[in-house]
Amino acid sequence: MALITSLLSKPKSLAVSPPQRATTIKTRSCSCKVLNFGHQNPKFNQINGEQSPLQASFITRLNRSYSNRKVLALANGVSVGANEPDPEGKTSGRILLSNVVVQRKKEVFWGRKWNTLDMATAGVVVGMHLLSLFAPFHFNWPAFWLAVGLYGVTGLLGITLSFHRNLSHRSFKVPKWLEYFFAYCGVQALQGNPIDWVSTHRYHHQFCDSDRDPHSPIEGFWFSHMSWLFDTDTVVERCGEPTNVGDLRQQPFYKFLQGTYILHPIALGVLLYALGGFPFLVWGMGVRIVWVYHITWLVNSACHVWGKQAWNSGDLSRNNWWVALLAFGEGWHNNHHAFEYSARHGLEWWQLDMTWCVIKFLQVIGQATEVKLPTEVQKKRMAFSS
Repeated sequence: MALITSLLSKPKSLAVSPPQRATTIKTRSCSCKVLNFGHQNPKFNQINGEQSPLQASFITRLNRSYSNRKVLALANGVSVGANEPDPEGKTSGRILLSNVVVQRKKEVFWGRKWNTLDMATAGVVVGMHLLSLFAPFHFNWPAFWLAVGLYGVTGLLGITLSFHRNLSHRSFKVPKWLEYFFAYCGVQALQGNPIDWVSTHRYHHQFCDSDRDPHSPIEGFWFSHMSWLFDTDTVVERCGEPTNVGDLRQQPFYKFLQGTYILHPIALGVLLYALGGFPFLVWGMGVRIVWVYHITWLVNSACHVWGKQAWNSGDLSRNNWWVALLAFGEGWHNNHHAFEYSARHGLEWWQLDMTWCVIKFLQVIGQATEVKLPTEVQKKRMAFSS
């Protein structure tokens, strides 16, 4: 998620392949054999009947970089113990009320050179937070309900339905005019243009909770929550050129949004000020944008730290009910990582998923087609008992 413009300029070739043969992994605390069962999704293959090759390759990478540290296998994931010092001298430890251990604490704010995009991104985030501080002094009910309405339009229709489930994962199709409308709603969330947002998110799934994940709590809770946004060079080094969004780059509308992205939230701010003065600007832009920021970021942070794992997704993703309530169903995050293609994240009847309700409504009226859901066979493959 780049808040200002594209953060990638220099192509990098960083190919990753799943294991193709049995390999023995040795650490100071364990030795195990990786067995590839030949499934096209490496998450379905296992190590000694318990862990996936995704987890095994994770351990391998950790041993290369942190050979003097112990690997701790947890019940629902793999993380690195802080029994010995980090080679870079960074502090590590278990995240509060979680079994997730920080492998190496990423320092973003000090000891590095900030580029122009980093400073611009930080300026936008800080500026929106400062603007929201005026809220108690400029409250009125029309401004409040404006913020609530835009929360639904930009958060649900724009981010969760459009940027995430439709554009990132192609879990359903809608007519182009409707797809573009929803995407424009996402632009008004001030979280970046569709091309950059989708690229970063696809890389997150490709390298989830590994040393190439753009935002994982293995480098600290606050890094996964928001500070990763201010270190764009790290994303470039880990992921390279965004070659995973060719489906969006070939569409002129998304290229147009990428080139003119920042102008659209500015235009909305001017319109709101003209309609309702400073209270509309404070609540419709500042409060609403900060609210949607942190709800989106909680999916990246809290949903990889706190909650339950219902499926053997091979990463740290969790189902978190309170994030699901705030994020229109996105908090059923372990469900999502197990079945990335699914338009529905709340797979159980009691798992409220407002984004799915909207998609289902669109399907009923004939506007959403090719709606993807996991089959019972696919659920069995991802179950811990299998």
